[in-house]
Amino acid sequence: MRKLAERMGRARPSAIMVVADKAKQLKAAGRDIISFSIGVPNFLPGEHVYAAAHAALEHDSGQYGSNRGADALLDAFLTHLREGGFEGYERRHVAAGVGAKQVLFNLLYALLDEGDEILIPTPYWTSYVDIAEILGARITLLPCPPEQNYKLTAAQLDAAIRPTSKVLLFNNPSNPTGMVYAPEEIRAIADVLAKHPDLWVLSDDIYNRMIFDGLPYAHLVKARPELRDRVVIIDSISKTYGMPGWRVGLIAGPEDIAQAMVTLNSNHITNLPEVVTAAAVAALNGPQDIPRQKCADFARRRDEVLAALAAIPGVRCPRPQGAFYAFPDVSVAFGKEHGATPIRNDVDFCNALLDAKGVACVPGSAFGEPRAIRISYTCKPAELTEGLRRVQQFFAELT
Repeated sequence: MRKLAERMGRARPSAIMVVADKAKQLKAAGRDIISFSIGVPNFLPGEHVYAAAHAALEHDSGQYGSNRGADALLDAFLTHLREGGFEGYERRHVAAGVGAKQVLFNLLYALLDEGDEILIPTPYWTSYVDIAEILGARITLLPCPPEQNYKLTAAQLDAAIRPTSKVLLFNNPSNPTGMVYAPEEIRAIADVLAKHPDLWVLSDDIYNRMIFDGLPYAHLVKARPELRDRVVIIDSISKTYGMPGWRVGLIAGPEDIAQAMVTLNSNHITNLPEVVTAAAVAALNGPQDIPRQKCADFARRRDEVLAALAAIPGVRCPRPQGAFYAFPDVSVAFGKEHGATPIRNDVDFCNALLDAKGVACVPGSAFGEPRAIRISYTCKPAELTEGLRRVQQFFAELT
């Protein structure tokens, strides 16, 4: 009998896309649907990005490109790093891929043998666990509940690291929670990591230019520069520049890791297209007014979401200070009913909310925290206000 590879039994579709697809189907069927589900920024880049893409098409070489990424893209990323306070990186330390997800897959493929242990603070972005499971890694989740503001503590990390621990996956600002680590929190975690020289750290920083409330962008490498030889910085143009569909992910790290990325690229994607590369270079090198404006806009939307949630008795939501997500604990609804529909858990909650009110959210269990739901607040302002009103109404109707 013909069979797929055993690893495909460990693969599953993205839980976020399952919710988004259901919302799309209901909308196509004529339902009035407001989606708080998928994590897209919902704005477009500046005209200079499109001008660069058009120019690249007009001068297309028709040739293969570099497995590492075009020099212009690497240099633009290096400038981006220096502007963020990261010094000492050269082309040999960086590489590009088809979005941060493909970059992450490559990194975990390069670092983890089957059975190796990966530490993942929880809540986590769904693909962290999905990819690690496909690769046959041994996953250790580090629960960071709302009682500790969804953040990993230094003491918790220190207690979790064992001689067998191979990789820590660290995300700041966080998807799904929107939480941002303060400089003192980053310093404490970096001090722990300095005591464990055999542990690789993948630092998912793709929301690094979406930080609110005047907070600085603290980072493990800036706190302890000696960590540079085993911390890999993951970045992307998707969130900052409103370009998720262009699929450009980037890494900076030790030379051997960057070279591993190049080798893996040579065996599947080969290179990023010229037009995509040109657009990414223009985004990184060009005016930054749109990202700054959108960051301020998302901070205002965050405030609207928090105000609406605070008006619902029993719902609590640690204050997000980055990205464009809120992650409220809605467990006060569990054990209740909406009409004749029982709400036993987060999945029941999201299904009932979508069916009754046409509001799509992602169950927190998709991110490892079943008491919560994720709200992505990047939709149109009027839709955000109306969607939040419907959420409040849904809670008011629970019995």
